This record gives sequence, structure tokens and C-alpha cells, in this order.
Amino acid sequence: MKKMWILVTLSLLVMLTAGCGGDTKFEPAAIDENADKCAVCNMQVKDDQHAVQIVLKDSKVLKFDDLGDLFKWKQNNGTDQIGAEFVRDYNTKEWIHLQEASYVYDKSIRTPMAYGVISFQKKEDAEKFVSEHGAGTVMSSSDLDSHTWESDKKMMNNKHSESGSGDHTSEEQHDKDTHE
Repeated sequence: MKKMWILVTLSLLVMLTAGCGGDTKFEPAAIDENADKCAVCNMQVKDDQHAVQIVLKDSKVLKFDDLGDLFKWKQNNGTDQIGAEFVRDYNTKEWIHLQEASYVYDKSIRTPMAYGVISFQKKEDAEKFVSEHGAGTVMSSSDLDSHTWESDKKMMNNKHSESGSGDHTSEEQHDKDTHE
């Protein structure tokens, strides 16, 4: 009987240890443009390089149409519930952990909610973007925490009055269609 009690106790310990494991792997969820709405602004989340998401520790996924909205959510809700944060590489649209990416900020960069920050898997790609466009600041994920997250209201107003010209025609049309 004593051996049985020891086996039961050991089995329970193994199950408890496995259940509490710090090795929980959080994975990004696919974007469903027909159903997904930004957790902050309630606008459609487009399946593009601006889509970002948070996976909470309870596995609930929060999706955002702009990195700025993700940071606004964190400012309002804190970070205790967050299991993982994902951004997309601007060039490939591959999901990457927010902490592992490099970023470019410039108020002239058009993003869905006009926060002007885009993400890259490699720092070299971020530097290349800045070099090719002649504007922007390369940032790390730790820089984002102290960044002033302000939407460019003038750009947002211009997006609504434009007919889709410029470098980001499809984004402007998307914004015009979904952010009015």
C-alpha cells in the first residue's frame, strides 16, 4: 500500500510539473480578413505586413491592424497577461516575435492607423529601408516601449480624402474602405 501511495504521489507531481511548464509555446494565428477586427479600433485586420497580434497566457488571440494599436492596448491593459507578441516582416509578411524584430519609424510611413512604424526580421533590412527611402529611424523592440505612440491625425484625414495615389495605393484604398 505504501508503494502505491508513493507511485500516486509521484504521478501527481509529474502531472503538476508538466501542467505548469514554462515551456508553453505560443504561436501566431492566421488572419481572417472577413472576421478579424482590431482589439483597439475595431477596424478590419488586413492580412498584410501591418497585422500584429498578442497571444494571451490563456491562449486568447488579440489582433491589431497597426503596431501602434497593439502598444495602445498594452498601455491600457498592462503586460501581465501576455504570453507572446507577434509582428510581421514588412518584406515577407512572415510572423516574428516582437522582441526579435527591428523597426523603422518615420511619421511619413503609411500604416493603417498612421503610427508610422514597420517591422523587419533583420536589422539589415530595416537599415536598407531607411537608406533607400532617405528617411526613418531604426529602432529595437526595447525602443518601442519608450516610443511616443501618436497617430498622425493629418495623415489619417488625408487618407480619407485621397483617391489611392502614392506608394501604398492598396493600403490607402483598404483604409478608405474600412476606416470610414
